[in-house]
Amino acid sequence: MARKPWSFKEDRRLMELAKSSASLEEAAKQLGRSPDAIKRMALRLGLSLKTKARKKA
Repeated sequence: MARKPWSFKEDRRLMELAKSSASLEEAAKQLGRSPDAIKRMALRLGLSLKTKARKKA
């Protein structure tokens, strides 16, 4: 599967989401990308996003 290039606007949005403490999953949902894609771009941009805590059954 080919990767969709990131636009400058998407880069800025990811930066805003990271600054507002959005989770990795929330950023993925808002940007319409996979959590892995978000993780890779966050790493490239020097950002840190937290993952949602998993509920224990």
